[in-house]
Amino acid sequence: MSISYLATVCTSTDYAWVTSPRKQQTVRSRLRWIVASLSLCLLGSLQAQEAWPTKTLRMIVPYAAGGFADIRTRKVSQELSKSLGQQIIVENRAGAGGVLGTDLIAKAAPDGYTLGMGNLAALSVNVSLMKKIPYDPLRDIAPVILIESSPLILTAGPSLRASTLKELIAQAKAEPGRLAFASSGTGGAHHLSGEMLKQRAGIDIVHVPYKGGAPAASDLLAGHVPMMFEMGYSALPSIKAGKIRALAVTSSQRIALLPDVPTLSEAGLAGFESYNWQGIVAPAKTPPAIIERLNRELNAILKLPEQRESILSTGSQVGGGSARAFGDFIRSETEKWAKVIREANIQPE
Repeated sequence: MSISYLATVCTSTDYAWVTSPRKQQTVRSRLRWIVASLSLCLLGSLQAQEAWPTKTLRMIVPYAAGGFADIRTRKVSQELSKSLGQQIIVENRAGAGGVLGTDLIAKAAPDGYTLGMGNLAALSVNVSLMKKIPYDPLRDIAPVILIESSPLILTAGPSLRASTLKELIAQAKAEPGRLAFASSGTGGAHHLSGEMLKQRAGIDIVHVPYKGGAPAASDLLAGHVPMMFEMGYSALPSIKAGKIRALAVTSSQRIALLPDVPTLSEAGLAGFESYNWQGIVAPAKTPPAIIERLNRELNAILKLPEQRESILSTGSQVGGGSARAFGDFIRSETEKWAKVIREANIQPE
């Protein structure tokens, strides 16, 4: 109901049900006072939103400093600070696979002064992987914009005979339970991509979790583990040096840095897609006008040549688009990985 409508009602309603003319006038006066108060409150709220931001913002990264999410967040936050005209302080709140920091975002005041970097694990995987998390990603988090999506590369180390996905599948079927794949840990994009490969190809390969991507990649190079789904920024130098081989990529299209490497879909597993993605989020109930402003500014930032090059040089894809599109993407990712986790019976470490 609009303020103008209430004002019309106050001046035109028949107050015959109030017996005394003096009482009728009192009712009218009180209703007019209520309408005026509501108008002032609404005006003040609109003015506050139009003035936003008027102070320092904080950007929460639910992972340790120096990592993939932290580096990207700081690059984007630096440009966003310029466009908003306010300082943005990046805070690293690592713990529990992104749960700790994401919970801080979810429980912050929805005033536009607390933002965060959300990713695959914190927004789509943990809700199915963990028995309980203190927030609901779809209810307590407001999506702002997808920043980047990073396809993984199915890499083969020196101990793997197969040189194509078809040969890998054939070898795995001939030797069930003999081949292994490394990952950076249970429930990450590396691991889930391997489980999806098992399910889609109908093969029996063994998951070997490591405490991080670096030790897993080292064992791949040394021939201690035959294969691994790796992030582009980690795998590309070794691929270019000829130390490991790229069998396929998990994106829907080939990546520019490896134009001769097919997608898994092209190589025989139709519809196979897997990404380690991240995007900017805010607490639920953050005013729509603020979400729209942030989305507009960040879309412009993602078009800057230096930002695009920073993302593309790692083998990732530049994000962008509307807040609603990002929300739809999070929901679809949640449903996809819930199915993989359920069928693989993955349990948290």
